[in-house]
Amino acid sequence: MKRALKITASIAGLGLVLSGCATQSVSSFQPFQAEDLNTAVKSGLLVQKTDNLYVIVDSSSSMSAEYQGEGYPSGQTKLSVEKEVLNRLNQSIPDIQLNTAIRSFGFGPCLDWGSTKLNKSLGAHSKADFNSGISSLECSSGGSPINAALNAAKEDLAASSGNISILILSDGHNLDASPVSAAKALEDQYGSKLCIYSVWVGNGKESGGRFTLQQLSDIAGCGYATSAKAVASATGMSDLVEGMIFDRAEITAEPDSDGDGVPDSIDKCPNTPKGAKVDETGCWIYHGVFFDFNKATIKPEFQPLFDNALEVLELNPDLVVEVIGHTDSIGPAAYNQKLSVRRAQAVKDYLVKHGVDPKRLIVKGKGESEPARSNDTEAGRAFNRRVEFKRPSGN
Repeated sequence: MKRALKITASIAGLGLVLSGCATQSVSSFQPFQAEDLNTAVKSGLLVQKTDNLYVIVDSSSSMSAEYQGEGYPSGQTKLSVEKEVLNRLNQSIPDIQLNTAIRSFGFGPCLDWGSTKLNKSLGAHSKADFNSGISSLECSSGGSPINAALNAAKEDLAASSGNISILILSDGHNLDASPVSAAKALEDQYGSKLCIYSVWVGNGKESGGRFTLQQLSDIAGCGYATSAKAVASATGMSDLVEGMIFDRAEITAEPDSDGDGVPDSIDKCPNTPKGAKVDETGCWIYHGVFFDFNKATIKPEFQPLFDNALEVLELNPDLVVEVIGHTDSIGPAAYNQKLSVRRAQAVKDYLVKHGVDPKRLIVKGKGESEPARSNDTEAGRAFNRRVEFKRPSGN
């Protein structure tokens, strides 16, 4: 009996060693303004090739170390950076029909004492559900049994149809076993339907892990390896989303004279200046609830959105623009007209505060007179509360 007790105690002690110290991750994220890929999708420039995006996250103890690379807040653990990457990915996925899943690997309390955990089951993508999956990546501990996650992926994806992109986030360091055989088993099962991508979230001493991750794409014969630094920016993340989910079509019959990504045939604002972010109609417009009800002060969380306007005005030093405010239809028309002017003035004040010559900005208000959507729904009214930038007539 004593011997049995000693064996039990030894196994329990080994479990503590294997689990390591569980390190908590961030639960909130840095502000991030994703690039809008919806226009490119609607115009046919981006053609969807992937039906299922399956994410595998390294939650082992090595991810408890501080990330020493660029593009993310200092002092964060590598697991926290992985979550930042996933949050930016979530914001960058356009409005398409796509199935997504999240699975992690490690060991100990962070994975319910298993070697892998399904954090979001495969199903129709929604930003809310995907965010819940990210939030469930609470901590990192234990070894790096990536094979367990790759093997579980076979079962998770068994009922799926269409093409599959697997995205692995890891430092690729000290993996418990070579993942090549597990990747080969997936490739044997799904063949040309499968691509494997990876984001290396590691430090300099773990650079060999990047090669390990690249091997997995080589086995699949499709996909590529990149790094957390490379996908930190909106453009870098947009490139990753495009690479995993879309093919870029060659559209030669549809000219785009102003280069804003919207073909001339449907572009309602054909003279958009260089660098401007446009909506699906090709117009330099920012839609959203930038102001509290009956207020003309920009909400702090929306101020960075107008940094694009600062960039455009810097790229085009001779550009003069009209800053045009619009409202929804709630309230008297005369009041809304005045409110739209006040809101446009608030945007001008913000730009002037950040160095723009006030002579380059002409304030106008259209009130509720030019709705972009129906005012019969809250979503439509929110869309109509917008600020538009236009070149003055004749310029």
